[in-house]
Amino acid sequence: MSGTLLGVALHLAALILFVCMDTLVKALAAQYAVPQLMWARFLFGLLVMALALRLLTGHLPWRSRAPGLQAVRSLLLAACNLMFSTALVHLPLADTTAIGFASPLLTVALAAAWLKERVGWRRWLGVGVGLVGVLIALRPPFLTGGAPMHWAALLPLGTAAAFAVYQILTRRLATVDDPRTTILHTSLAATLATSLAQPLVWTPPAAADWALLALLGLLGGAGHGLLVLAYARAPASLLAPLSYSQLVWAMLAGMVVFAEWPDAATLLGAAVIALGGVLVALPERTRAAGRTRA
Repeated sequence: MSGTLLGVALHLAALILFVCMDTLVKALAAQYAVPQLMWARFLFGLLVMALALRLLTGHLPWRSRAPGLQAVRSLLLAACNLMFSTALVHLPLADTTAIGFASPLLTVALAAAWLKERVGWRRWLGVGVGLVGVLIALRPPFLTGGAPMHWAALLPLGTAAAFAVYQILTRRLATVDDPRTTILHTSLAATLATSLAQPLVWTPPAAADWALLALLGLLGGAGHGLLVLAYARAPASLLAPLSYSQLVWAMLAGMVVFAEWPDAATLLGAAVIALGGVLVALPERTRAAGRTRA
């Protein structure tokens, strides 16, 4: 398997783990405060990844050449989790995921501006089409006959902006640090930050729930570990559009676990967003085909 193809496979596997984690967060949010769930997700994720690296490599490569960027990246992930998990308390899983898919679109733009990756006109068109889909999923009053938009719908947009920067930092750090170092630092600053909030929100978990809280960390840690490895092998502007497959899994999880059937606005918005993702992916595929024929 080529490096780019392996990066794609790792990215798709990470997306499935993220949907599983979001589903578990939404289920546990009925009993525990979001900051407590975040703390468990980051703490157990850090422990799981540290143990796995220790067993597989025999050491823990903590030392980073860019510790400041690593800390900022970790705190951005904490902000993403706070906004997205809070939105899950108020919105269906499919709606929250669909709105959050402004992130891959923003990632393409940032990859062009910051990482100087080549982004052709079709990708820019895809970005525009995808943003129209996000607007539909938001259900603004002028599309719903005056019905007010739920305030929590703005949280996935904040998540999208923060996660786009997080993805770009992941790609940038792939050229600076060993991927294993970035994996270890993913949850480090976030664990410290969320630990400070626990005296204010702590609810003693039931014995069985400790296993579920640990599972949050396993899913999150493994998912972001795969994401780091994916971005070390493929460009951000290629991987970002593949994230749209997460919409399908989120809709299925919402229907099966929470009996949340997506309405017309969600389905239409998701379809338009996915169309934007296809347009974003077309230029690179076309150029690759031309090189093959040559």
